[in-house]
Amino acid sequence: MDTRIITPEAVSGFEADLVLHERSPHTIGRYLHDVRAYAVFLDGRESSGEETGRFKRELIEKGYRPGSVNTILESLFAFFKFTGWEDCRTQRLVIQRDAYCPEERELTRTDYEALLDAAKGRDRLIIATICSTGIRVSELAFFTLEAVKGREILVTCKRKTRRIMVPDDIGRELEEYAESEGITSGAIFLGSKGKPLSRGRVWAIMKRAAFRAKVRAAKAFPHNLRKLFARTFYEANHDVVKLADVLGHSSIETTRIYTKSSGAEHRKLVNALGLAPKMKNPPRVKRRGRGKRAKK
Repeated sequence: MDTRIITPEAVSGFEADLVLHERSPHTIGRYLHDVRAYAVFLDGRESSGEETGRFKRELIEKGYRPGSVNTILESLFAFFKFTGWEDCRTQRLVIQRDAYCPEERELTRTDYEALLDAAKGRDRLIIATICSTGIRVSELAFFTLEAVKGREILVTCKRKTRRIMVPDDIGRELEEYAESEGITSGAIFLGSKGKPLSRGRVWAIMKRAAFRAKVRAAKAFPHNLRKLFARTFYEANHDVVKLADVLGHSSIETTRIYTKSSGAEHRKLVNALGLAPKMKNPPRVKRRGRGKRAKK
């Protein structure tokens, strides 16, 4: 590619390369969306480090969160690597990692149980399956009746294979569901056209359950179920290496993000330190009494 203009042919080649390297459909869709958005920004101009920097600043001015900006840059960097335009990269935004999970976005066990109570039939089973095994939404497709009966799911993705243990309780529920639906073999969860359930479909299931359960909508998304599994697993054995294997992470640093304490736990720990000086003469709180009755 002599010129550094993003053409439809270049994008198509990039897509084919992502498929060849077995990227997930969700990742491919996100990468292509971001590259095309960058192409619209360029409006026929050649790509360069300066243009990528301008694009980054425009995203910030539009109100994109720092994490979202870096995610978009990740898509562009993958495209630049494919095209050989490595000098078109720009610096990522530096983000200080939170020491704990923000309470307004943290899905607690109480929230999870409320979602289960509000969901019905297959929706409830989908939520329970994801949370009790810690899988990604895309891995629901590997839950076949045969595998569930053996209580072990073999997942092959990106040339890597891992095994997922199915708890007996959820395994029995899945078997009963399959029998009630007349499923005698193959995948248990499929969409209307016989394809694996999409991330958007599972997202909608959780939002509907959250509305019924009066759980904050910002907490109700599939990846939060995986995070709840990770926190619960880590609290039980404090083995981050084992947790990384269970979640299918290639980097322990990624796993550490999942093991952050909740905001409530962090506040409890800070309060328990007892380092704040006690006030010798705390201000007296004036009680609001009834006003004097007007004289007749």
